[in-house]
Amino acid sequence: MNIFLQGMGVGAGLIIAIGAQNTFVLTQGIRRQHHWLIAAICSCSDMLLIFIGAAGLGSIIAGNPTFRTGAAWAGAVFLFWLGVKAFKGAWAGKQLCERKEVAVGLRTAVLTTLALTFLNPHVYIDTILLIGSIGGQYQSIERLAFALGASVSSVLWFFTLSLGGSLLAPLFQKSIAWRILDLVVCMTMWTIAWQLVP
Repeated sequence: MNIFLQGMGVGAGLIIAIGAQNTFVLTQGIRRQHHWLIAAICSCSDMLLIFIGAAGLGSIIAGNPTFRTGAAWAGAVFLFWLGVKAFKGAWAGKQLCERKEVAVGLRTAVLTTLALTFLNPHVYIDTILLIGSIGGQYQSIERLAFALGASVSSVLWFFTLSLGGSLLAPLFQKSIAWRILDLVVCMTMWTIAWQLVP
């Protein structure tokens, strides 16, 4: 149980941060567009990467500079493009009722979620490298408990974030709220993209 709780603590410390993936989950929660599915995809993806890392892949990836560089550039370009979209949204200054008319399709929501997850090198650093390397210090059963604890943190966080977005939806009936959120999203995406460039 102690190792499980330690896994939860480490997972929470790494996952609960304002990043591209979390920003997208929150935004879709506010829009109430496929937000539960998006939270489920993020949680399952994190669980997959956490268990892969705990199985010992973290050390292998850490020694491959070509993979790290390629992933960094791909993630930076994708995040910059999302920042541009958010900037356009801030300029338009629409309201929540108007945005529901131009709903994000299921396919687009799923592909964007997967891209934000697997094109973001920080996801691999947090899950496979850091959580994986810490969990790799334990024996088989203890390693499983550690990875499970970190996975539970991920599930709780993403579904809480999605629920929080849903509860904030009435606030975003006002145009100014959307402008502020879109500007925050834009600056978050561009800042992370800049940090990713080798």
